[in-house]
Amino acid sequence: MSTRNDSASYWVYILLCANNTYYTGITNNLDKRFKSHVDGSSKCKYTRSFKPIKISQTWEVSEGKAKALKIERYIKQLSRVEKEIIIAEPLSLQSIFNL
Repeated sequence: MSTRNDSASYWVYILLCANNTYYTGITNNLDKRFKSHVDGSSKCKYTRSFKPIKISQTWEVSEGKAKALKIERYIKQLSRVEKEIIIAEPLSLQSIFNL
């Protein structure tokens, strides 16, 4: 039995931070990950410096970690305006990646 759980659902998320920027990440436990960003226990240096205010948008990825990472990379290369579009219209990202 493998200890890897690549077939489990992952979440790709965008946080709005205190400096009015967006942070994008992935996790398999959204509540726990958000709390760790907020309380500073996350290993993420960015959100320790710029505290998250809220979760702006999430997408559930049931196809495993590799696909979630692909989506995260895609979002990270978007401009702020493009990120705001997918936050406002989450189905646009779902149609690109068949979520």
